[in-house]
Formats: sequence, C-alpha cells, structure tokens
Amino acid sequence: MLELNLLTANTHMGFSFTRRRFVLPELRQAIREVSADLVFLQEVLGEHSDHSLRHADWPQVPHYEFLADSLWPQFAYGRNAVYPAGHHGNALLSKFPIVSYRNRDVSIGGHESRGVLHCVLQIPSSGQQLHALCVHLGLREAHRRQQLELLCRIVDSKIPPDAPLIAAGDFNDWRKTGHALLQRCGLHEAFAHATGRLARTFPARWPLLPLDRIYLRNLHARDLDVLSSRPWSHLSDHAVLRARVAGGAGAMS
Repeated sequence: MLELNLLTANTHMGFSFTRRRFVLPELRQAIREVSADLVFLQEVLGEHSDHSLRHADWPQVPHYEFLADSLWPQFAYGRNAVYPAGHHGNALLSKFPIVSYRNRDVSIGGHESRGVLHCVLQIPSSGQQLHALCVHLGLREAHRRQQLELLCRIVDSKIPPDAPLIAAGDFNDWRKTGHALLQRCGLHEAFAHATGRLARTFPARWPLLPLDRIYLRNLHARDLDVLSSRPWSHLSDHAVLRARVAGGAGAMS
C-alpha cells in the first residue's frame, strides 16, 4: 500500500512576501518540520550571481540542494528560466529513489519560460513506481490552456494508466478555467474532492485565489492543510499545501 506525505511550495526565489528579506534558511526549517516524503518546489533558484554577493547567508549550493539538506537524499531540478545572473525552475525533493526524471518544456512562443518536471520514483514499501509532475504554468490564460493540453498529453502518452500519479504545483489558474480540463484528463484535485472547493493560496498573508493545486490519479488524499499562518505567511508570496495521499493501482481516480 502506497502512503506518503507531500508538500507543494512556490519558494519565491528564497525571498519573503515583500522580497525585502532573504528567508531561505527559515523556509528550510519550516519545510523540515512538516516531515514530508515528497516536496514539490516552484521558482527555486539554481544559481544567481548577483543575489549571492548581496546576502551573507546565501548558500554555496543550489537552493534545491540546500533545502534537501540531509532529509531528502534524492532531488531533481528542471531549469526553466535562464538569464545573465543565473537560472531558476522546478524541483522535487524525495525520500524515495528517483529512478528517472525529465524536464518538459511547456513554454509558449518565446514568452514566459515554464516547465513540467516529470519524475519517476520507486516506492520500496509498495513495489510500485510513482509518477510525480512538478508544475508551474504561465500567467496568461491562453498560454495556460495550451500548457494544460500539453500536460494532458504527457499524462496520456508518458504515464501508464494504472500508475499512481501526483501533479502538484503553481497552476496560476485563478479563474479556475483549467480545472475542468484536468478533470477531463482523468485527474481529481485533492482539496476540491475532499471539501468541494479548491484551496485558496495567494497572496500568502490573506489567501484569496486558488493558484496552487494537488491533482491525483489512482490515489486519494486525506489530512489536507493550507499552511498560511506564521511562519509560512512571510516565507513566500504563496501559501503552502500539504496532504497525505494513499492508494495505488486500482485506487480512486
């Protein structure tokens, strides 16, 4: 039986809600205290030469490696945006072996650089392989629709229909128009399924918009939380989602 705790967080490049403070060490401590088996990260820095000179506590390793520390021995990073000072993208931290991963480019026509990090994990307790998609979609609705169609194609063509699947991250779908499309692709959203509504996660201090999601296939979720009080409210511009998921082949889709 597959059972695990997961967290999804937009790290805001390691800066506070207002971008005035570098808070990555505090974010690492907060994430460690949740005891998640899988951590889906968006807007995580791989490198930034300018910021590293301005902040004395800037880590000597990429942010995803700093966050993984000794708790998550496995991690994968997908570089999305590249600029003169460095690059950022999506990352997955895992307590389970990552047997393969690929960053799939879903950028639309030279606008915002966006990607879906597709990882395949081996779950020793169940003998199953879990597919994890760490998602960060664009700000324009027309682009998001195309990106969601690409996401559905990945699900249909690259992931076995009976495999447990988690697609989590920042979908930027504040008008909820993309939600129905993902449902038609055979995914159900954990919070919507459990409570009848999508979780509100943005802005972190007074969440109003449902930007962040946890979509599942062949899994079900319980013990759901929106982490938006302190310390989380000042560690990013997004609240953080946490869930416990269980199941596997033949489970609720």
